[in-house]
Amino acid sequence: MELNESVVAGAIEDGYGDGVEVAADAALIVVDVQKGFAEPYWGRRNNPGAEGNIAALIDAWQASGRPVVFVRHDSVSPRSPLRPGQPGNGFQDLVEERRGKGSGPELLVTKSVNSAFYGEPDLDAWLRGAGVRQLVVVGVQTNMCAETTARMGGNLGYDVLFPLDATHTFDTTGPFGWTLTADELARATAVSLHADRFARVVRTADVLRGL
Repeated sequence: MELNESVVAGAIEDGYGDGVEVAADAALIVVDVQKGFAEPYWGRRNNPGAEGNIAALIDAWQASGRPVVFVRHDSVSPRSPLRPGQPGNGFQDLVEERRGKGSGPELLVTKSVNSAFYGEPDLDAWLRGAGVRQLVVVGVQTNMCAETTARMGGNLGYDVLFPLDATHTFDTTGPFGWTLTADELARATAVSLHADRFARVVRTADVLRGL
């Protein structure tokens, strides 16, 4: 299932994505790009291009010496493929083969909740200690840990960029039997982040041009 161009375009209306400027010390936050998310456990996903966009952003950040934060979800659920000790807890190859390869600062954060700001070590303290004021949040899932991290980053006063096409999620069933497709959830995340200015929803290409 593909993240349609119309979904991305609708999420960045009113000029969002135009003239993106990326700070010289902006931090890339790579959320939960783990092997377990490739398992059938999660159901049908969207945006098969997410991993390629995430890889391109990591490469660009590392080449420029900007800080990169890799976030890993250590699930406490006994059924989750992401729980520690399981193969699915590990990073996908596109992340693992890039860790430690950049010339800039790098941090590994582990967490068991949605926000990377509630992990170990303290992400906010690390970012502020480095003088970082701008974040670019990518990863999995769009409407879960990526969105929650972006929202909290906005609440903490960071300028947050959210490249929607460098995230993906899964079809989900909620209360009353309501079901939303992955693309519908991605659209909801984009509109919600945009409307309340938690983050600027952009494309990967916008960010790469702004480096």
